[in-house]
Amino acid sequence: MEPSRDISRLIEIMAALRTPVTGCPWDLEQDFKAIRHYTIEEAYEVADAIEREDYEDLRDELGDLILQPVYHAQMASEKDLFDIGDVIYAVTEKLIRRHPHVFGDAEAGTAMSSEARWENIKAAERAKKAERRGGDKPPSLLDDVPAGLPALARAGKLAKRAARVGFDWPDTSAVLEKCREEFDEVAEALPGADEDARKEEIGDLLFSIANLARHAGIDPEAALRDANAKFVRRFEHVEARCREDGIDIADAGLERLDGYWNEIRASDKRAKSAVEG
Repeated sequence: MEPSRDISRLIEIMAALRTPVTGCPWDLEQDFKAIRHYTIEEAYEVADAIEREDYEDLRDELGDLILQPVYHAQMASEKDLFDIGDVIYAVTEKLIRRHPHVFGDAEAGTAMSSEARWENIKAAERAKKAERRGGDKPPSLLDDVPAGLPALARAGKLAKRAARVGFDWPDTSAVLEKCREEFDEVAEALPGADEDARKEEIGDLLFSIANLARHAGIDPEAALRDANAKFVRRFEHVEARCREDGIDIADAGLERLDGYWNEIRASDKRAKSAVEG
């Protein structure tokens, strides 16, 4: 078996790994649920490579991500559910159906009208899915917001979806006021409330902050990733300064650690001022 630029070779390799007796024992043990977290992790590693602008790494991470649908499709094929061809057919059919202005006779219009057309088509798809699944529950506008998304990203998507029918704050200042209200409720709950009450109030605060980000045109998940990266970089400076001064970080004390932290904060502010002119 040799590597190839053709995706059919990847499909062949995956089938070989899942072949009883001659395949890989680890791969043979896996099922949909066992590898689902890898699928999520690979998507995050792609996002990380993009954030770092490491395009060689992006190439490799995209390969790891492509492997995931091939893996899932191979397991589905073994159960006679569907195969990779069905997956490719479904996504190509969906793209053609959702872009009648490109592959049909509809007028292209503007980006805004294209998005409105897209949402109308998706609404019809949700209704069909609800009908196919049966049951008494009518289709919801929120049905296809994935439950497996990171909670902060899902909060933003849920609120954005509800906003399409007018269920939203009128402007950013109103959302900011809601955040202040939720913060006050957290402050009130912290001293004496039980864990469930504290969790509920903090959850409400996080949800309102996700909405604030949406109104400000900011992806809350990306904003938090950037904040995480900034914290890591600054904390590494604190660690480095402890090493320079020959101090164990656990024994340094908060006052000294804050001093080191303020050094890198001040340096960041000077660098930002220099860039801004």
